[in-house]
Amino acid sequence: METSTVAPKWLALFLLFCSLYIAPWMLGFAGWYDNQPYRDIMFYTPFRHIYFIGPALYFYVQSLLNPKFRLTRKNSIHFLPGILYLMYNAVIVVTDKLVLNKYYFLADGSDRDFETWYSVSGVVHMFFYLAASLRYYKIYRDLMPQVISYSDTLTFKWIRNFLAAFVTILLLSVVYDTVTLFYPEMAGYTSRWWFFFFFAIITAYIAVSGYSNTLRTTVPFDVSLLAPEKATVYTDTEENAIPIKEARVPDTGIDESLHIVKSQISAYFDEERPYNDPELTLPDVAGAIDVPVAVVSKAINKGFGMNFNDYVNRYRVEAVKKAFEKGDQQKQTLLGIAFNCGFNSKATFNRAFKKHTGQSPREYMLETAPQSVTE
Repeated sequence: METSTVAPKWLALFLLFCSLYIAPWMLGFAGWYDNQPYRDIMFYTPFRHIYFIGPALYFYVQSLLNPKFRLTRKNSIHFLPGILYLMYNAVIVVTDKLVLNKYYFLADGSDRDFETWYSVSGVVHMFFYLAASLRYYKIYRDLMPQVISYSDTLTFKWIRNFLAAFVTILLLSVVYDTVTLFYPEMAGYTSRWWFFFFFAIITAYIAVSGYSNTLRTTVPFDVSLLAPEKATVYTDTEENAIPIKEARVPDTGIDESLHIVKSQISAYFDEERPYNDPELTLPDVAGAIDVPVAVVSKAINKGFGMNFNDYVNRYRVEAVKKAFEKGDQQKQTLLGIAFNCGFNSKATFNRAFKKHTGQSPREYMLETAPQSVTE
């Protein structure tokens, strides 16, 4: 497995933009809007980088889930709206401070960071990137059972919590703006303190939880959010297009070459028992039998009627059942047997065993081998 070193940097950038978002209110209550030179600093320095928050969120999610993710010229285009807004602010500074030497753009005494068009478009912009992040996460969840044998352990609860926290931030903003439509008196500068108070609490939660949840990415891939039928999965030597959700119904009409691959896969699992490796992946199997990853994936899905994760766990369950028959449960715990057979968590073991046998491990063992059990 590979631990992402890029993700903490994107999280730090996201938190920086969130902190800057609430900075004007904190500094405003400290009197900066009422005294020079702080007043000009507040007016001419863009603190609320709303157009950068969404892309930082999106790239953080990608960097957590995909070890191949890197910032490139192509995806740098996501920062263009934020860069244009910075250029807009640069024009204001040059015009007022260097050309006219007076308040021109800011003659009305209002901070451009709080203009309605910017605030509304910023919220829409962040909702767009939230939707993109959720879609990317869903694609990842659908893809992983096709290529790794431990997808049940990659629930990435932190991703769900992180995105839920961000949804809460956006909904708070929408609720506040809606309330002010009916109660204009609440639209004042001091009336909004509660929104930024909760915004700060949620940001603190994201910071603490984000850095305490060390997530490990596994298989590098590329996928289009607009056409996510297939993902390109990368190995050391090749690229393979893998269906995100391939039909898992045994197909009696598969061609002879796929039957041959099926036989190769079965022989490899029977003889070499690769399922004992808790981190076994589809590329590992493909490399061992010298068959392209995409072909192995198709053989398992079409030939055996299940995804790669379920196929491997079926062998692991059978290995556990054989251990029960030999009486291993009298010498070690059920969890110890599961770990020896390739499972890497109790929850995954219980879930996979019941899925393939219809019974819990303990129920099955007591029914078929009622000897003493070591818990």
